[in-house]
Amino acid sequence: MMTTGQRESRQQQLQALLRRGFDALSRGQIERAGDCCRQALQMQPDLVEGHFLVGLVALEAQDRKTAFSAFGSVTKLAPRHAAAWAQLAKLFMGDGQLGRANAALENATSHDPGDPLVCDLVGTVYSRMGDHDLASTWYEKANEARPDFPPYMLNLANNYTYHGKTDEAVAVLGRVLELDEGMAQAHWALAGAKKATDATHIDAMRKLLAGQRYHPRMQAFMHYAVGKECEDLERWNEAFEAFDRGARARRQTVEYDEKSEIELFDYLEQAFTADWVEDGSTGCPAESPIFVLGQPRTGTTLIERIISSHSRVHSAGELQQFGLAVRRLSEHKDPRRFSKRLFESARGLDYARVGGLYMESTTRVRGDAPRFVDKLPQNYLNIPLILKALPNAKIVHLVRDPRDSCFASFKQLFADAYLHSYDQEEMARHHCRYR
Repeated sequence: MMTTGQRESRQQQLQALLRRGFDALSRGQIERAGDCCRQALQMQPDLVEGHFLVGLVALEAQDRKTAFSAFGSVTKLAPRHAAAWAQLAKLFMGDGQLGRANAALENATSHDPGDPLVCDLVGTVYSRMGDHDLASTWYEKANEARPDFPPYMLNLANNYTYHGKTDEAVAVLGRVLELDEGMAQAHWALAGAKKATDATHIDAMRKLLAGQRYHPRMQAFMHYAVGKECEDLERWNEAFEAFDRGARARRQTVEYDEKSEIELFDYLEQAFTADWVEDGSTGCPAESPIFVLGQPRTGTTLIERIISSHSRVHSAGELQQFGLAVRRLSEHKDPRRFSKRLFESARGLDYARVGGLYMESTTRVRGDAPRFVDKLPQNYLNIPLILKALPNAKIVHLVRDPRDSCFASFKQLFADAYLHSYDQEEMARHHCRYR
């Protein structure tokens, strides 16, 4: 049996391990953070924050299975741990388990609605669900609870930009750069939020690039921002050079598996024929969805705005719900959004259920109008599945001149999609497969 002094010493050791673990994680030292977790949990297996740190480390390592397990352990040990519930909501959303995501959100917001970390995470989940209005509410709460914290401010600014609140976005981003002048994501967001009228911001970014050792991912943000503002000022050669540098930097940080994409496109052509679409399931009879899709930067946003300007059509934005419904019903766990294995699993689904789950999961975001637009460009890969699941839906497929389409993609920094677009030869081969 330990004495009081021994217990206090043990707690001090545990807290020191957790501090070192969280510090290592913040510096990107995943292995060191993981070692701290293991040591802490060996000393105290039911240590709540130890399991929470395991979950964060797993997220950084893209180990979703361990993250699910760790955050689940936290909620069992501490059912009112709002941050763990919020992380679970984000994970459930990524797996297409929208019901469980909503349940986790309810737990997160009811147990500690004032925690800024929880508010920011909840905002992010709602944003991924396509409910940007509700996301705005939670991002604002996060910033009220913890003012002048750049990561929360950046999410709020991006939400403002989505809603067309340019002045508000620029004001927030300006404050972010006062607090952290080297924050690459903020420079990129600012360049995208407004049109440059002079080279002041370009010069500032170039000075930072020359004086700081940015990670390639951060270099990409900076170079793409420089390119966009050079383009605003019609400095075409400088713009292309900046986009090229940004693409090269970003290409270092992504794993584009061209062989797997070739297998995917070959399988789509072979398996999803007109006969497959017309055979079997009659699908869900809903008539309200209008899918606007195609390669990125082909004009899908413009067409969406034209269609949704009609009084009987609501713009629901870029929704992930169709793909998530397919993943959910096929019980597919591969973290890649699209793969041959996913479509192999999806081929034998009950497509009336797929369409029904899609309609159910879009209830929150599709508005009250008779029709709504789902504008997720990558849904072009799902066209045969959409035809089978929702035979009465409308599909508008945008096709642009390959040169325009490829260059428009090349000068765009995407989040975690279109990994082929950072190398011109890879992008050209991708477009040939698409056509």
